[in-house]
Amino acid sequence: MFETYSINFLSVVLEALPFVFLGTLISSTIEAFMPQDWIADKLGEGKWTHYIAAGLLGLLIPVCECAIVPIGRRLIRKGAPVGLAITFMMAAPIVNPIVLFSTYYAFSGNWSYVIGRGVLGFVGAMVIGGIMSIVSRRNEVLLASESSETTTCGCGESHVSHQISMPFTIVEVEPAFNQQAIFWHKAKHAAEHLSAEFIEVSRFLIIGAMIAAAMQTFVPRAFMMELSGNSLLSIVLMMALAFVLSLCSEADAFIAATFRSALSQNAVMGFLIFGPMIDIKNTLMLLAGFKKPFVMRLILVIFMVCLFLSSLFGAVI
Repeated sequence: MFETYSINFLSVVLEALPFVFLGTLISSTIEAFMPQDWIADKLGEGKWTHYIAAGLLGLLIPVCECAIVPIGRRLIRKGAPVGLAITFMMAAPIVNPIVLFSTYYAFSGNWSYVIGRGVLGFVGAMVIGGIMSIVSRRNEVLLASESSETTTCGCGESHVSHQISMPFTIVEVEPAFNQQAIFWHKAKHAAEHLSAEFIEVSRFLIIGAMIAAAMQTFVPRAFMMELSGNSLLSIVLMMALAFVLSLCSEADAFIAATFRSALSQNAVMGFLIFGPMIDIKNTLMLLAGFKKPFVMRLILVIFMVCLFLSSLFGAVI
């Protein structure tokens, strides 16, 4: 029995780790080198076409989930419509190419899960953003004290410390040297962010793999089949599991794939689209920068939209 558990555990971890590393490498590079106002400049002013653009930005900007909340907060502070910022925050961890490729690999080339996750995540993000734009006023979103980026992410630094600040004497005396110094400063920050974030994400991956392997090995299949018979309950339980595990979206497909033989497609999809949008880690980060009523409304809207979309998955695919 223990041998079976060990095999199940190691297979999940070893398959997922390369995608975790690739995801953290790209997101750390973006975190360090992308101009902070670039996303805000691309989002527009709130037309329906801009919601599509906000959702599709995740294809170009595969940022880590620890960075998505500070980015969204920064967008709103800079004047971006609340709905567009939320749409980007919800879509980016799901529709980015690394996540979709890891989903393809985890589900052994089953395109229904890849397309379903990408499409439902994209549609869900736009719906959630649209609803939040209706039920939220700008002055009810951010905390009054939120005048600077101080929330920490997995790298252990505050995001205000991520901003590059060079002595004025360097700028005035040697511009060329200044540019080189800024580049290496950013490269150093990217490396530090990569190492810390990889360790942080791997920790959550290992916990998730332990739970998934335990359920595969020790939970009677008859119980899982009975649970699968109640589609709505199984979806809710898988969404709750995704919330608690707080997995990186580059790795969560490998955990979800362990349940596909025991639970319905709908339940597995609920795990795949709900977890990247909201989990314990992101909730704490949201509460650090956004007002509590706004966060509670957001979580409720995410839950209802993901539950509805997941329920449709088995009927459509």
